[in-house]
Amino acid sequence: MSKIKGHSYKIFDRIKGANMELPVPEYRVCADRRWRFDFAYPDKKIALEYEGGTWSKGRHTRGAGFAKDCEKYNRATVDGWMVLRYTVNMLDMVVPDLQSVLVKK
Repeated sequence: MSKIKGHSYKIFDRIKGANMELPVPEYRVCADRRWRFDFAYPDKKIALEYEGGTWSKGRHTRGAGFAKDCEKYNRATVDGWMVLRYTVNMLDMVVPDLQSVLVKK
Protein backbone atom coordinates (compact mmCIF):
# COMPACT_ATOMS: atom_id res chain seq x y z
CA MET A 1 0.00 0.00 0.00
CA SER A 2 3.04 2.27 0.00
CA LYS A 3 2.26 3.51 -3.55
CA ILE A 4 -1.11 4.94 -2.56
CA LYS A 5 -0.97 8.73 -2.48
CA GLY A 6 -3.01 11.30 -0.60
CA HIS A 7 -6.60 10.55 0.21
CA SER A 8 -7.07 8.03 -2.60
CA TYR A 9 -6.52 5.31 0.02
CA LYS A 10 -10.20 5.87 0.88
CA ILE A 11 -11.15 4.20 -2.40
CA PHE A 12 -8.72 1.34 -1.82
CA ASP A 13 -10.04 0.77 1.71
CA ARG A 14 -13.63 0.52 0.44
CA ILE A 15 -12.66 -2.08 -2.15
CA LYS A 16 -10.56 -4.07 0.31
CA GLY A 17 -13.33 -3.94 2.91
CA ALA A 18 -15.75 -5.45 0.38
CA ASN A 19 -13.33 -8.37 -0.23
CA MET A 20 -13.10 -7.49 -3.90
CA GLU A 21 -10.19 -7.96 -6.26
CA LEU A 22 -7.71 -5.19 -5.44
CA PRO A 23 -6.74 -2.70 -8.14
CA VAL A 24 -3.21 -1.69 -9.08
CA PRO A 25 -2.32 1.62 -7.39
CA GLU A 26 -0.69 4.47 -9.34
CA TYR A 27 -1.03 2.68 -12.68
CA ARG A 28 0.78 4.39 -15.55
CA VAL A 29 -1.80 4.73 -18.28
CA CYS A 30 0.09 6.17 -21.22
CA ALA A 31 3.67 5.31 -22.19
CA ASP A 32 4.38 8.67 -23.81
CA ARG A 33 3.00 10.72 -20.89
CA ARG A 34 3.54 10.71 -17.12
CA TRP A 35 -0.15 10.13 -16.48
CA ARG A 36 -1.19 7.70 -13.79
CA PHE A 37 -4.54 6.49 -12.57
CA ASP A 38 -5.02 6.39 -8.81
CA PHE A 39 -6.15 2.77 -9.26
CA ALA A 40 -6.66 0.50 -12.23
CA TYR A 41 -7.69 -2.93 -13.34
CA PRO A 42 -5.46 -2.95 -16.44
CA ASP A 43 -6.75 -6.22 -17.86
CA LYS A 44 -10.30 -4.82 -17.81
CA LYS A 45 -9.33 -1.21 -18.66
CA ILE A 46 -11.19 0.14 -15.64
CA ALA A 47 -9.69 3.07 -13.74
CA LEU A 48 -10.67 4.76 -10.50
CA GLU A 49 -9.76 8.34 -9.71
CA TYR A 50 -10.12 10.24 -6.44
CA GLU A 51 -10.83 13.90 -7.14
CA GLY A 52 -9.54 15.57 -4.02
CA GLY A 53 -9.88 19.19 -3.08
CA THR A 54 -13.27 19.65 -4.70
CA TRP A 55 -14.49 21.79 -1.80
CA SER A 56 -11.20 23.51 -1.05
CA LYS A 57 -10.23 24.70 -4.54
CA GLY A 58 -7.67 21.95 -4.95
CA ARG A 59 -5.64 21.10 -8.04
CA HIS A 60 -8.44 19.10 -9.67
CA THR A 61 -10.85 22.05 -9.66
CA ARG A 62 -8.54 24.88 -10.72
CA GLY A 63 -7.98 25.84 -14.37
CA ALA A 64 -4.73 24.14 -15.37
CA GLY A 65 -5.22 21.07 -13.19
CA PHE A 66 -8.78 20.58 -14.38
CA ALA A 67 -7.71 20.91 -18.03
CA LYS A 68 -4.89 18.38 -17.60
CA ASP A 69 -7.27 15.92 -15.96
CA CYS A 70 -9.71 16.34 -18.86
CA GLU A 71 -6.92 15.64 -21.33
CA LYS A 72 -5.94 12.47 -19.45
CA TYR A 73 -9.53 11.21 -19.14
CA ASN A 74 -10.31 11.88 -22.79
CA ARG A 75 -7.18 10.10 -23.98
CA ALA A 76 -7.99 7.15 -21.72
CA THR A 77 -11.55 6.98 -23.07
CA VAL A 78 -10.32 7.07 -26.67
CA ASP A 79 -7.95 4.23 -25.76
CA GLY A 80 -10.86 2.14 -24.43
CA TRP A 81 -10.66 2.84 -20.69
CA MET A 82 -13.65 3.31 -18.41
CA VAL A 83 -12.75 5.97 -15.82
CA LEU A 84 -14.78 6.13 -12.61
CA ARG A 85 -14.26 9.41 -10.75
CA TYR A 86 -15.10 10.04 -7.09
CA THR A 87 -15.10 12.94 -4.67
CA VAL A 88 -15.07 12.55 -0.91
CA ASN A 89 -18.86 12.64 -0.69
CA MET A 90 -19.21 9.90 -3.34
CA LEU A 91 -17.19 7.15 -1.64
CA ASP A 92 -20.27 5.06 -0.80
CA MET A 93 -20.72 4.58 -4.55
CA VAL A 94 -17.30 2.99 -5.18
CA VAL A 95 -18.15 -0.62 -4.34
CA PRO A 96 -21.60 -0.79 -6.02
CA ASP A 97 -20.28 0.95 -9.14
CA LEU A 98 -17.27 -1.32 -9.33
CA GLN A 99 -19.35 -4.46 -8.78
CA SER A 100 -21.62 -3.36 -11.61
CA VAL A 101 -18.88 -2.67 -14.14
CA LEU A 102 -16.71 -5.67 -13.26
CA VAL A 103 -19.47 -8.08 -14.25
CA LYS A 104 -19.76 -6.33 -17.63
CA LYS A 105 -16.06 -6.51 -18.50
